[in-house]
Amino acid sequence: MTRKVSHLTQPTYDVVAIGNAIVDILAHADDDFIADNGMTKGAMQLIFSPEDADALYAKMGPGQEVSGGSAANTIAGMATLGGKCAFIGQVADDQLGQVFAHDIRASGIRFDTDARAGSPTTGRCLIFVTPDGQRTMNTFLGASHYLPEAALDRALIADAAYLYIEGYLWDPEEPRAAMRAAIEVAKAAGRKVAFTTSAEFVIDRHRADFQALIDGGLIDLIFANEAELMCLTECDDVEAAIAKIAPKVETLVVTLSEKGALAVRGGVRTTVAAEPIDKVVDTTGAGDLFAAGFLYGQTHGVDLETSLKLGAVCAAEIISHVGARPQVDLKALAGPLLG
Repeated sequence: MTRKVSHLTQPTYDVVAIGNAIVDILAHADDDFIADNGMTKGAMQLIFSPEDADALYAKMGPGQEVSGGSAANTIAGMATLGGKCAFIGQVADDQLGQVFAHDIRASGIRFDTDARAGSPTTGRCLIFVTPDGQRTMNTFLGASHYLPEAALDRALIADAAYLYIEGYLWDPEEPRAAMRAAIEVAKAAGRKVAFTTSAEFVIDRHRADFQALIDGGLIDLIFANEAELMCLTECDDVEAAIAKIAPKVETLVVTLSEKGALAVRGGVRTTVAAEPIDKVVDTTGAGDLFAAGFLYGQTHGVDLETSLKLGAVCAAEIISHVGARPQVDLKALAGPLLG
């Protein structure tokens, strides 16, 4: 039975996230390489065997390794802003697992999940960045899809203002059960639950589950882009999709690419423009870092508009270079917004 924590208890952590623990390997490629290897430019596809992952990796040019995963990227961005965060995710007891654990802890993020012995290996995402900044991702999820409910630190979840979960991890049974249990813990503690829909292919497979969570009042904050929101609601128009979901959650956040972003709370819509940048280099992690800025704002007492602007600033920084982890001091960039 979950112990109920007083709603008046001040949380120690801003956000604890549960997500895929993956190491991103990024390399530049041209459009011909993408086509020749059967990829859809700008999309993400799953690799189901380590042998196929190794074969594609062998074709990559010089690459850059950096810890990734959608929710982990968000938490890393929040930590850079100064947030106090923790992450729960499964790595294997191997070299890439050590890379992931080192990187996330070095960012000041609490990460206590024990490494898993044996196969499969730690998850990896092979990312090809084309000259126009589009990223084409090929993900071998590996050990990340074997996160058991037993790995949850229930006291940690109850001690965070927000539990943040990613749709990408909803596919396999073990982590899906773990996330359901985590939601129960967060709700029993009077905390908020934030959910990122992740991708249309994820929504197509789990739409009924996601809708049940929303209809059951278990999700307080949703992050989605226009296409994801329309997919979730099965609406052909984004305005109809917003009208369908917004009344069911405390806060709906919709990212609009170069058009900016909006949030709806209590029937009131707030919209901000995208931050201008000189050149889009790599869109990997743009949505993840937008969520980082927004969540930081919400856990540090700023209003919706400022939270959206923080998200836009973080997203603009991440698409100005290769990789989904910040390369400059986000706290300095966000300073003018925070006073």
